[in-house]
Amino acid sequence: MARLVSRQDLDVEVDFYGWSLQDVDDSIVPVSFPEGFEPGAFLTAHEGRLDFASAGHTHTAALAVEVWDGEPAAAQRGDGWDEVAESRILCSSGQLAVWAVAGGPLPTYVQLPDHPAGWRVRAHCRGREAVRQLAREGVPEGVERYLLQFWAT
Repeated sequence: MARLVSRQDLDVEVDFYGWSLQDVDDSIVPVSFPEGFEPGAFLTAHEGRLDFASAGHTHTAALAVEVWDGEPAAAQRGDGWDEVAESRILCSSGQLAVWAVAGGPLPTYVQLPDHPAGWRVRAHCRGREAVRQLAREGVPEGVERYLLQFWAT
């Protein structure tokens, strides 16, 4: 049974319906965010980065990042998640910078263990319909919530 190794709770500034996690080692990221961003796809993997499409234009989303020592149990849409998707990323630096579409890299980092590794990630999101409505009225905070679970491949 997989064990939780670490957890981070972060705020993510979303703009133009998107945000990204990108390896801070630019040498393995041939195309930086937002180039190639697909606003309609919940999760899209590119070399050295993961792009996320939000349901709200401009807002602050809550992000929980978990690192596991093996594959965690899969969550289901019936568990209250609006979206669930899986992907892979290679992270040579052990850090993923959070990027906004127009705001560029933010001073927020996801910490992975210090060894270069390939990672699987399972992404979950809830609050999409609520943030879609509320983002039209202002900049809601913490309505859209993401959970990302990483484990080494």
